[in-house]
Amino acid sequence: MLTRSCSRSCWAAALACLAVALAAISLAAQDRGDRDRQDHDQMARPIPRHGPPPAREGRPEETRRNFADHPGHPNAPHVDAGPRGEVWVGHAGRGDRAYHVDHPWEHGHFRGGFGPGHVWRLAGGGPNRFWFGGFYFSVAAADIAYCNGWDWAGDQIVIYEDPDHPGWYLAYNVRLGVYVHVMFLG
Repeated sequence: MLTRSCSRSCWAAALACLAVALAAISLAAQDRGDRDRQDHDQMARPIPRHGPPPAREGRPEETRRNFADHPGHPNAPHVDAGPRGEVWVGHAGRGDRAYHVDHPWEHGHFRGGFGPGHVWRLAGGGPNRFWFGGFYFSVAAADIAYCNGWDWAGDQIVIYEDPDHPGWYLAYNVRLGVYVHVMFLG
């Protein structure tokens, strides 16, 4: 009888130790993930206060595809903060055929909020279809090369209205400081 009760109590103690060890491992992994996310977010760039202004009438079609306007700047559409305010480097004018859509807004309008007061964390996908907060988007074919390096399961983005290309929005990647044209899918 003594052996059976000792056996039960030994098993109970072993299970309790195992439960405590698993809980400690889980908390350590969660803490490590939180630190990684904080490190990821600390690389964030200043968020533009507003989207680009509408192009002036008569602006020629954007043909430049080298956007590294200064040493150290990305070779992708990006936002520069300067003494004259924010400059959306590489934002194409109204005549750019790469952003023509036959049926603008065919999936409806994005109503989740625009600008720096609405920072979203990407939750998955890739350039052809990504999502956050229950909203789905796709990157314009002409811009796919510019979202190389995006973390589709963690980067923060901000959505802006595109004043020149009906059917398109601009998604600004906070970590990288670059933006691409995106279409709302619903």
